[in-house]
Amino acid sequence: MSTSDKAQPVKIELRGVSVHTRHGVSVAEREVGQRMIFDVDLNLDSCLATVNDELEGTVDYGEATAVLLEAATERSYLTLERLVTVIAGRLLEMSGAGSVRVRATKPEPPIPVVMDGASVEVTLSGESAPADGE
Repeated sequence: MSTSDKAQPVKIELRGVSVHTRHGVSVAEREVGQRMIFDVDLNLDSCLATVNDELEGTVDYGEATAVLLEAATERSYLTLERLVTVIAGRLLEMSGAGSVRVRATKPEPPIPVVMDGASVEVTLSGESAPADGE
């Protein structure tokens, strides 16, 4: 059996997903909100779509984006650490990926210096997935 006949590992990337959110420590961040940029890696240990070219053998990135959007907008968190952990846990659960990395960036964080953004990133694997408790 050749390599092309076996399911291969795959990384699916979602880059620069821009969402209006209401996360942060300050009241203004939670009430007015702000734009946040998300980057996601879904690491599939074995992707059948590499062999059979069928959607059922991989992750639908439209569905993954919908899960990200719902988790990012349904409630407000004080910390980006909790937000990215919740998003990663949901994506891990829906995708069956071996691991998921989520990065959230505030392009204009509410601090008095000029910067390209403030980011928090988390990587979860099947063994480390936390419960989605609030």
